[in-house]
Amino acid sequence: MASALNPMQPPRLADRLLRLFCAPHLHEEVLGDLHERYVVRVNRSDVAKARRRYWLDVVAYVRPEFIRRKSEQYPKPTNMTMLRNYLKIAFRNLAKHKAYSLINIGGLAVGMAVAMLIGLWIYDELSFNTYHEHYDRIAQVQSLEYGEHGVGTNNSVQYPLGTELKKNYKDHFKHLVMASWNVDNVLSAGENKVSRKGIFIEAEAPEMLTLKMVYGSRAGLKDPNSILLSESTAQAIFGNIDPVNQAMKINNKLDVKVTGVYEDLPLNTQFKDVKFLAPFALWVSDNPWMKEKAMTDWQNHFLKIYAEINPNSNFETVSAAIKNAEMKNLANFPEQARLKPEVFLLPMRDWHLHNYKRGVIDNGPMQLLYLIGTIGAFVLLLACINFMNLSTARSEKRAKEVGVRKAVGSIRRQLVNQFFSESYLVVILAFMLALLLAMVALPWFNDVAAKQIAMPWSNLWFWLACLGFISVTGLLAGSYPALYLSSFQPVKVLKGTFRVGRFASVPRKVLVVVQFTVSVTLIIGTIIVYRQIQFAKNRPVGYTRDGLLLVAMKSGDFYGKHELLRSELQRTGMVSEMAESMGKVTEVWSGNDGFTWKGKTPSQENSFGTLAITPEFGKTVGWQFLKGRDFSRNNISDSSGMVINEAAVKYMGLKNPIGETVTWQFRERPLMTYQILGVIKNMVMESPYDPIVPTIFMIRAHGGTNHINIKINPTVSASEALPKIEAVFKKLIPTAPFEYQFADQEYALKFAAEERIGKLAGFFAILAIFISCLGLFGLASYVAEQRTKEIGVRKVLGASVANLWVLLSKDFLLLVIISFAIATPVAYSFLSGWLEKYTYRTELSWWIFAASGVGALFITLLTVSFQSIKAALVNPVKSLRSE
Repeated sequence: MASALNPMQPPRLADRLLRLFCAPHLHEEVLGDLHERYVVRVNRSDVAKARRRYWLDVVAYVRPEFIRRKSEQYPKPTNMTMLRNYLKIAFRNLAKHKAYSLINIGGLAVGMAVAMLIGLWIYDELSFNTYHEHYDRIAQVQSLEYGEHGVGTNNSVQYPLGTELKKNYKDHFKHLVMASWNVDNVLSAGENKVSRKGIFIEAEAPEMLTLKMVYGSRAGLKDPNSILLSESTAQAIFGNIDPVNQAMKINNKLDVKVTGVYEDLPLNTQFKDVKFLAPFALWVSDNPWMKEKAMTDWQNHFLKIYAEINPNSNFETVSAAIKNAEMKNLANFPEQARLKPEVFLLPMRDWHLHNYKRGVIDNGPMQLLYLIGTIGAFVLLLACINFMNLSTARSEKRAKEVGVRKAVGSIRRQLVNQFFSESYLVVILAFMLALLLAMVALPWFNDVAAKQIAMPWSNLWFWLACLGFISVTGLLAGSYPALYLSSFQPVKVLKGTFRVGRFASVPRKVLVVVQFTVSVTLIIGTIIVYRQIQFAKNRPVGYTRDGLLLVAMKSGDFYGKHELLRSELQRTGMVSEMAESMGKVTEVWSGNDGFTWKGKTPSQENSFGTLAITPEFGKTVGWQFLKGRDFSRNNISDSSGMVINEAAVKYMGLKNPIGETVTWQFRERPLMTYQILGVIKNMVMESPYDPIVPTIFMIRAHGGTNHINIKINPTVSASEALPKIEAVFKKLIPTAPFEYQFADQEYALKFAAEERIGKLAGFFAILAIFISCLGLFGLASYVAEQRTKEIGVRKVLGASVANLWVLLSKDFLLLVIISFAIATPVAYSFLSGWLEKYTYRTELSWWIFAASGVGALFITLLTVSFQSIKAALVNPVKSLRSE
């Protein structure tokens, strides 16, 4: 009031405001300055105008301080605050829409679990043989041979080649060792005896392979009567004690001393089955024929050579240097020289995923790796597509939220960040669930894939890969929803005039087409793989597998007891027949050349599969004669007779083979003459997918065989027969454990690779269909939501539930039909190429593609019908009440 009486006094309220917000050490100075300016203005104009100007001056001083204090009380949100806010909103949205959240997280988790398992499998495949520290410098010595019918690859080599390489090419190698094949042997110490696979190899091998020693040292094989055992083998024989310096026997005849125990090699190494190493010199000393003939015989391929090249060299250079190491020594071996052999090194890194087959690199395993990896990527992509569809299906409901946020100042970048936060939250939750699913599925996956994969919890690279995996998946899955939803215009949304464009549904439809194209392709592929397996399984095998036992003759104690063993087994009444053979009936053990017959042309190779047998072999395995007769033990002349298969007759071009003469010049041995006694149906002894090998069966004196074939009496069960058969073996051959294999189980192993592919393809196909149906469910939800009013109007006008079901379903059926039209040529092209590698293969029948299409249509109708019928049953009053 006083200020009103004194025109020269400025407003007290303004002074108080200035004193309140101005710093104490400044307000007297500021007030004095403002008062002077106020007095000057009063003298120049009226009081009211001067006071208005005074208020403006005070506000100009007060405003910055006011803003500063408010910012201290309500600070500007930091990135962490914003992120916390985004996550809070994301959690609320997930909790509010539980069904959508469950489908979103579950679908992504399944896709991520599949991708995770496949990633672990691919890593295991790519890390094959990396257990050995110098695997990138280790190789196997092999040779190429150029015959009349193309290039062949020989992975077994001659003894003198090893001597030649050590003598004249030693500067190229750090280590070079000769080794036997990895075969079963009987190991015994006292009363303990086990059968294990092992290699006789030279002393440098443990160092070259960098074996991890548990007891002893890698130098243990320098003792010519030593043995190195794997940890599991040592435990099986000696228990948990240190077995170093303990005495034992190999095949009950070779006395050795344990000089070391090495850690069991993992499954993803080529030497995984090697359970013991013994000196190569010990093997030579036990086989006099090696000293007498093999050391100088360039035609006898019977051993393996492994090498480690020098660190400053490479495989191409060394292969070029040793290329003619064999050829230049064949002056006295014209038959071998005719093949013009070329020696080369096959690197260890290529043993598993690449190999030589018929002179060229076989990329089949690597192609399978790419195939499974591509399938895993597609399954994850389908899960991400499913997430996108479910997110955009709810876009109408979130349109107003976006409009309000934009109206109150949110910029598009903030909205994009919000939707990406929701995406990453879903991905993280899905990843946690995926880890659980992967752990649960891993034992089954290992069984199907024949692996021993474990979750690498302590591996830093695994977690870095997971972090990258989450980042990429979250970006991929959230990109479309974030960019699409954040583009809504607030004015149109809030006015209620927002409508999606005419082509807004095209991306979603394209995604569904992609999903079902992949799914239908996987279904067709799975059916073809199983048909190929069944086609080969139904192939006539030419002998009887039922009740046929195969027993390997693993030690010298088996030999010389054929007649006694046969009579004792038949006396039990459990065995109808027994015979010996060189190799199993499920494989062609050996091949030989030097055969000549009437009408043979110079262009025909003279190499055949050869199987040495005892006279009762045919009766034991039940082979089937087309012409002639079987061997007879009562006919002495049958020792110079032979039985051949259909493939051999066809290759020889013999019209009347019975009684024909075949001569055999086996290296330096005298020329032998044989007479064809009979022709049998082709026996499938090798791959059931490949042509039959022309094979000759001949009587061989006892000692030239290594397997016993036992036919169980058809009138008794195997469970009843096996204990009595075992008792006979333990009585007559007590030094060897009784171990056997059923021929039908051995034959079934020939389908293992294809069955593995089929199971994995079927599993992935089911998951792809499941995830695709989730995506379809999302699109059906979106369409039903968009057309709620239309459905209500149609019901009011008399449309039935069936009419509405057809209305809502026909578009989806069209999408699946388009998917089928795309998937059919893709599947046909790929599967035709896959089947071409099999000589004996099934056909791509039209009904397979038709059945896959019908199945996809049925699944589509089943998925869509739920949403369609649900929308059609809604009361139109509820649908139209907002109008």
